[in-house]
Amino acid sequence: MAHFDEKSGYIPCKTEWGQWWQTNEEVFIEINVPQGTLAKDIKCAFAPKHIKIAVKGETVIEGDLPSTIHSDEALWTLEDKKFLRVFLPKGLAVAENLWNSLLVGQYETDAWTFDQMEKKATLQKYQEENPGFDFSGADISGNYHKGGPKLSDK
Repeated sequence: MAHFDEKSGYIPCKTEWGQWWQTNEEVFIEINVPQGTLAKDIKCAFAPKHIKIAVKGETVIEGDLPSTIHSDEALWTLEDKKFLRVFLPKGLAVAENLWNSLLVGQYETDAWTFDQMEKKATLQKYQEENPGFDFSGADISGNYHKGGPKLSDK
């Protein structure tokens, strides 16, 4: 059986260096790096409320996170010597802990993208609470966190 995210897709927030997206439990960062970049060219520092990522001596991302992460479980991989993928496990893994920006004051989502992230997080929460049902194709409307959304099939 496919995982919820595989069936429902993800909602990316595009940036000048790549994109980031999130689930209720994790944040994912994908950075485009120059072709031929080696692992030794990458420096990633993770703290519970701060990250810094540098490629070939140039800082790509640095700042405070909107919420804590499990920094000792954060990972990064270099794929095809041109994509840096970073995994940040959230310290508080609930739908109500969605980030509207990757860093405080930086890489913010627009209102429509954040609305889509909220919808997906709420459906993910329903999926976790009701494992026998498939919510990956459902649509949701309403106030997601205060008063209860309305589910409908597409």
